Amino acid sequence: MADSAETIKKTVETAAATAVNMAKTQGEHAKVQTEQFKAQAETLQATSTKALRDTMEKTTASMAELSAQSKSNLEAMTASATAAQKGVEALSAQALSYSKSSWENGVAAAQTIAQARSIQELIELQTNYAKSAMETYLSEVTKMTETLTGSVKDSFKPINERVTATVETFQAAR
Repeated sequence: MADSAETIKKTVETAAATAVNMAKTQGEHAKVQTEQFKAQAETLQATSTKALRDTMEKTTASMAELSAQSKSNLEAMTASATAAQKGVEALSAQALSYSKSSWENGVAAAQTIAQARSIQELIELQTNYAKSAMETYLSEVTKMTETLTGSVKDSFKPINERVTATVETFQAAR
C-alpha cells in the first residue's frame, strides 16, 4: 500500500507540475498574445488618428478655398451691380437731356410755326421741324444704344471673369 500511496503521490506531483508548467506556458502565450493585441491596437489607433487628421486638414483647406471662391463671387456680383447702376444713371441722364432739349425744340418750333404768314411757309416750317426732330431722335437712340451696350458689357465683365476663373480651377483639379 505504501507503493500505491507512493505512486499516487508521484502521479499527483507530476500532474501538479504538468499543470503548473501548462499554466506558465499558457500565461506566457497569453502574455505574448496580449502584447501583440496591444501593438495592433496602438497601430490601428495611430493610423486612425492620422487618417482623421488628414481628412480634417483637407476639409479645412476645402472650406477655406470655398470661402475664398464665395468672396470672389460676391465681389464680382458687387462690381457687376455697380457697373449696371452706372449704366442706368448714364441712360437716365441721356434720356432726361433728350427730353429737355426735345421739349425746348418743340416749344421753339411751335412759336416759329405760329408766326408763319402763309400755308406754304407753315408746311415748310412743320416739315423742317419734323425732319430735324426725327434726325435728333435717331441720333439719341443710337447714343443710348451705345451706352446700353457698353453698360451691359461692363456689368457682365466681372461675372465672366469669375466664371472663367472657376472653370480654370475645376479643369486644373481634374
